[in-house]
Amino acid sequence: QVQLVESGGGSVQAGGSLRLSCAASGVTRIYSLGWFRQAPGKEREGVATIHIRSGDTYYSDSVKGRFTISHDNTKNTLYLQMNSLQPEDTAMYYCAAGFTWYGPAVALSSTSFAYWGQGTQVTVSS
Repeated sequence: QVQLVESGGGSVQAGGSLRLSCAASGVTRIYSLGWFRQAPGKEREGVATIHIRSGDTYYSDSVKGRFTISHDNTKNTLYLQMNSLQPEDTAMYYCAAGFTWYGPAVALSSTSFAYWGQGTQVTVSS
């Protein structure tokens, strides 16, 4: 049974940092892991993903240079280091796991991922 459990969300002021974690269990033959976010009234957005085998990472333009995705194979945990947070980053953040690689063109697409965590809230105040 695949389980993804996020943690590390919270409230910070603009310019602050947070580190999100996603503990994965029951995951085998995984190809990719990623972070997505959704703010009220907005579509779900791919934030950052990583191809496990190659280590290639992919970022949305809105977070490039501020966020860093990484994976600890020993702990089987996915991380998202978020720096220089802005109010526009406020959203529910979800981690996801994919078991089929469709290529870099859709690396940030939610349709490329099969399993999802429950989400962790990130709130950034100005």
